[in-house]
Amino acid sequence: MRWGSVRGMTGRGPVTRAAQWMQNPDREVRPPTDLQADRPHPARMYDYFLGGKDNFPADREAAERAAAGWPNVRKATLENRRFLGRAVRYLAEEAGIRQFLDIGTGIPTANNTHEVAQDVDPRSRVVYVDNDPIVLAHARALLVSAPDGMTTYIDADLREPDRILEHPELSRVLDLEQPVALMLIAILHFVPDEQDPYGIVRKLVGALPSGSYVALTQLTGDFDPYETGRLVRSYRDSGVPLQARSRAEVAPFFEGLELVEPGIEVVSRWRPDPAAPSPFTREEVSVYGAIAKVR
Repeated sequence: MRWGSVRGMTGRGPVTRAAQWMQNPDREVRPPTDLQADRPHPARMYDYFLGGKDNFPADREAAERAAAGWPNVRKATLENRRFLGRAVRYLAEEAGIRQFLDIGTGIPTANNTHEVAQDVDPRSRVVYVDNDPIVLAHARALLVSAPDGMTTYIDADLREPDRILEHPELSRVLDLEQPVALMLIAILHFVPDEQDPYGIVRKLVGALPSGSYVALTQLTGDFDPYETGRLVRSYRDSGVPLQARSRAEVAPFFEGLELVEPGIEVVSRWRPDPAAPSPFTREEVSVYGAIAKVR
């Protein structure tokens, strides 16, 4: 969720890799993207909570209603983002993973999966998946990998696991015979039970070889059920499905997998950075996170 400057295109500074891509006359020509700005989208609401600018009035209005219902939503969003960075660094540095499938990518900000992974090893490969048109617009223009690695984007929905797994970009970038980290960060709570999120995760995990990992985060009402309940109602009233899950309901996502210590924990307390501990309580964060290994 963060991308290069294009100052070099106007002669006011160096041309970034992103700008070079945009200036490439041989790139594929695609039709304009319908950004669907008239209705809120969770990726753009997330961007707004993080202080980003890639959102529209409908997103901001829905986000402000959500924040009125649960003022801690910005704290939870920030801690979720910090978890992503720590999780990718753990997977790259300690687990030795060099391939990442990040579903529910969201809008670029700082410390994207490919940036953290390629900081550890520039040869790391990342496939991003999202279904928001503005994310697609960013990916087309500014998704830039380290020269030795590879990064690509698939326009698809988590609820279409077969489409993701059968997409030619996935097989072009990732070798599913080698370990892959499946990243499901702040996405599963947008898949209600009637859409079978557990079956979706089983399908995706079933395509991964032994030695792979799954990292996910999920909103919970375990610590502050009244306030998180208000958040859920606010999202649903805006037309965005949202479902909080208890720890007991998060655990089945990891069925048959080997949880990495400390297991399922509030994201702010999952292997926190000793130099920058979270100032927030479990109630303020109310998002579970965990990583597990595929046996």
